[in-house]
Amino acid sequence: MALTQSALIELLKELELTDTTDRIRALTQRAFQELIDAEATAVIGAAPYQRSAERTTQRNGSRARTLTTTAGDLDLRIPKLRQGSFFPSLLERRRRVDQALFAVVMEAYVHGVSTRKVDDLVKALGADTGISKSEVSRICADLDEDITEFQHRALSDTSYPYVFVDATYCKARVGKRIVSQAVVVAIGVAADGRRQVLGFQVGDTESESFWTEFFRDLKSRGLSGVQLVISDAHTGLIRAIRVAFQGAAWQRCRVHFMRNVLARVPKVAGPMVAAIIRTIFVPRGKRELVHAQFDEVVTLLEKSHPAVAVMLDEARDDLLAFTEFPPQHWQQIWSTNPLERLNKEIKRRTNVVGTFPNPDALLRLTGHVLIEQHDEWEAAERRYFSEHSMKLLPQQPGEVMLAELNAA
Repeated sequence: MALTQSALIELLKELELTDTTDRIRALTQRAFQELIDAEATAVIGAAPYQRSAERTTQRNGSRARTLTTTAGDLDLRIPKLRQGSFFPSLLERRRRVDQALFAVVMEAYVHGVSTRKVDDLVKALGADTGISKSEVSRICADLDEDITEFQHRALSDTSYPYVFVDATYCKARVGKRIVSQAVVVAIGVAADGRRQVLGFQVGDTESESFWTEFFRDLKSRGLSGVQLVISDAHTGLIRAIRVAFQGAAWQRCRVHFMRNVLARVPKVAGPMVAAIIRTIFVPRGKRELVHAQFDEVVTLLEKSHPAVAVMLDEARDDLLAFTEFPPQHWQQIWSTNPLERLNKEIKRRTNVVGTFPNPDALLRLTGHVLIEQHDEWEAAERRYFSEHSMKLLPQQPGEVMLAELNAA
């Protein structure tokens, strides 16, 4: 995008008031910003306030991004879109997470909880151990702004038939003690088949009140249309799901259930019992066939492992909730595997730090890991479920009424 004559004169006047170093930084920053804006215009199909038949969406403000270069730190603005997402090809997507990791390590050092490992990490990141507290505060403030914006964004633009929830644990200092902190995450599959990170939070426990408050926040932001919630069988979580998502089904994660079963049988018999139970989840395409196989497995285990047979029979409705939904979705909704992979990435990042200086630092790093994953899902061409298969979902009462009105 070429600068107009008046814009060039204005830029020249600004540069006259700066020294040589600042001039180079200012020119570089202006060049980067112009390239970013030009790329956004190409993606949208129209410049700001321009009427165009090729326009695909509208701009919706911008978010700040600091780019470190040999010319200095460049303060850039990345346009946000009302629909879809945009990220300039000039910048690296992963840098935000690396910056979050950098801030966490620096904060640990500044607060006097550094170790030899932390010191080595700082050097590996290319910074002196003598970084100032003000620099750490500036970095953290920028990161926290992104976290807050993401945690308060509206979810009312679409419905989310499937919601996966889970928690993982990390250590952080609270006062003078090192305690285990729960990082709870919810991801959803939207009506168009795309996955999104709906929300995340850090807390002392996975209690019913904690989960209930977490779900209430999601619903206050517009989360709706939930038909199935997939999670493990944590008592507080189940109760919170029943309160927050009345009318929605609950799918007990088959992987977590299998772990509970194997804890009740001798180690030698574990592989055989696991193999028998897995036959329930062989894709058969029909609800009746799955339920018939479940009955056969229970009957078989009643003879060799009656305690396991009782566990299965009691968990029947929760383990087979997936059969009420399209068979094309079964393998992806009968466990929390999508979240397990995400939790592994969180662990990979947090293990580098070890013990966090405070819960805010833990939220800062894990939050940016999740935001980066959300952005990748939004930009990906492939969806978690096809739009066609999402249309096979059972309609909600409100949707049925709307369809009848449209037909009339």
